[in-house]
Amino acid sequence: MVKFLKPNKGVIVLQGRYAGCKAVNVKSFDEGTRDRPYGYCLVAGIKKYPGKVIRKDSAKKTAKKSRVKCFVKLVNYQHLMSPRYTLDVDLKNAVSVDGLQTEDKKVAACKATKERFKTGRNRWFFTKLRFHAKLHK
Repeated sequence: MVKFLKPNKGVIVLQGRYAGCKAVNVKSFDEGTRDRPYGYCLVAGIKKYPGKVIRKDSAKKTAKKSRVKCFVKLVNYQHLMSPRYTLDVDLKNAVSVDGLQTEDKKVAACKATKERFKTGRNRWFFTKLRFHAKLHK
């Protein structure tokens, strides 16, 4: 099988709770494992995108609109789409598979991911994916 999902490559989640959300591939498992006998990868993505900030907003409102919420998840290859974008954020040290075992480790990984995303410069990644309403009927 051809390796099409390389680390630091942007992906779009197609199925599940975070469908339509953008994420970054942290690590790929092409052959699968004993518990997951299919190709999957560890992704870290944006659950809640920053809103549009306008000049007349107060500092409190601007801070609230600028917030980003993140998620970390193992996702099947079938449920991912890989666009052409690559991110300049390195998440190898922040997120790992064993970090998903307990809730405390998962929360810590999400916080670390959020901090790394703040340094990112890729504009595409931080804009919400928009769909046309007629496509979903």
